[in-house]
Amino acid sequence: MGRVLVLYYSWSNGNTERVAQELADACGADVERIHTAAPYPKDYNRTVSQGKREVEKGFEPELMSLHHDPADYDVIAVGTPTWWYTMAPAVRTLLNSREWNGKVVVPFSTCAGWEGTALDDMAALARGARVAEPLTVTFGSDGGDRMVTDPRKVTDWAGRVAALA
Repeated sequence: MGRVLVLYYSWSNGNTERVAQELADACGADVERIHTAAPYPKDYNRTVSQGKREVEKGFEPELMSLHHDPADYDVIAVGTPTWWYTMAPAVRTLLNSREWNGKVVVPFSTCAGWEGTALDDMAALARGARVAEPLTVTFGSDGGDRMVTDPRKVTDWAGRVAALA
């Protein structure tokens, strides 16, 4: 059985963290949150403005070092909230800063409406990997933590990812 690592970025409500933890529990995986070296503002509106500028420019923020090296794993799930219809800049940095050859990468995203191109964008940056079981989980458009996606869909997906290992 291969080793599974779940890496995720989460900023506000913890929705991406929630999905990441469910996946890690189902797979018996190691799990780690991605942190930017310079934290985003605590104010939601300031972070939204900054995030929009960064996404539009393709900015890649510096990340804190990971405690788990993706090179040591066979299956790496990478989760992101949807920021301006794509992945958060921190996830762009992660995907562009690693070697993915021979790995299975499982992209997943959370959103409060239209998922945009986050999963396709993530798959394109996981060069050399076999991309499998992408999933978007939708939460309420009010910005809260009410999951709109049927929770059984997430549970079934986690089981399929566990079978990859």
